[in-house]
Amino acid sequence: MTDKLKTVFTKIKDENHWGDSDSISGGGSNLIQTEIIRKEIPLLLKKYGIGFMIDAPCGDFFWMKLIGDELDNILIKYEGHDIVQEIIDLNIENYANEVKSFHLSDLTLNKLPKADLILTRDCLVHLSFKNIKKVLKNYKKAGIKYLLTTTFTNRKNNIDITDGEWRPLNLQKAPFNFPEPLFLINENCTENDGIYKDKSLGLWELNKINNISNFNIFLKKYFD
Repeated sequence: MTDKLKTVFTKIKDENHWGDSDSISGGGSNLIQTEIIRKEIPLLLKKYGIGFMIDAPCGDFFWMKLIGDELDNILIKYEGHDIVQEIIDLNIENYANEVKSFHLSDLTLNKLPKADLILTRDCLVHLSFKNIKKVLKNYKKAGIKYLLTTTFTNRKNNIDITDGEWRPLNLQKAPFNFPEPLFLINENCTENDGIYKDKSLGLWELNKINNISNFNIFLKKYFD
């Protein structure tokens, strides 16, 4: 595990950097901002016949626990992964059962199991382009079928950041150039007076995301 990423996100957790009173994972994980996805995700899992789901990063499981019983009924297996040890320890203590397990992972390098779907919500928006590339390559290497992840559909371009900062990403714009998603859930985000009303969860087949070589070209041009 890379100590740098672990240190960055552990510090964010310890300082409650995102300042939400409900969830240490931030305002995007409170009950208001997750109202729609708590209804839509179980329907999506059924629609696409998902048996094994990875939730990475799973954060403190604050909103997901409210659909925990549905997950137990729909899924054969749920794995929550996060880079912060204390979060994983608490999730194991409070939520692990025959279906649900929790694991300490750095998504940029730790081996992941072959799953039907990986949910990566509010994660790539906090990573540099270089580390997003590593995450995507890791997912593809694992043979995971579907990626369900955050995208901001109205954004015209994407900027790079230092890991731990934040910006919206439109995954259909450079350097990602994802195809049209198979399915899109608009979260009806009301944060910051609705300026992120395009925030959505997009579903893609990972083997249809063929941007890794183009990503290499982009990064070489960007950083040279």
